[in-house]
Amino acid sequence: MTAVADPATVQECLRVGAGFSQGDRNWIAEQFATLDARLAGFHADATEIEVMVKDRNARGQKVTLECWIAGRDKIVTTSTEEDLKAALHDVRDDLRRKLDDQKTRQEPRNNRHLREHVEPTTTDPLT
Repeated sequence: MTAVADPATVQECLRVGAGFSQGDRNWIAEQFATLDARLAGFHADATEIEVMVKDRNARGQKVTLECWIAGRDKIVTTSTEEDLKAALHDVRDDLRRKLDDQKTRQEPRNNRHLREHVEPTTTDPLT
């Protein structure tokens, strides 16, 4: 992966949507800080993350995290965890998995093969 001049970070790309206030933004960014390593390969000006919650602190609350990265499909993750912090961690971890899956799908097969190369074992019956 090539280095990006202005890498994306949660702090720079995060928008808070319905159910959250700007006062919640820093706390949410702290919860999502582990995403910075995954986002670093993308340009900050081509990356957006938005988090929203429906029926906050109610029994049926739903947290949604959407991520747009230029040149890739939009990623949407949701959680219905009752605890808000647990729900944020749930959508964060799901986004991390989906980013990894997208990266794996877009890599050329030859590169993946070289990275996963394992020395063959001898299975020749004549030896």
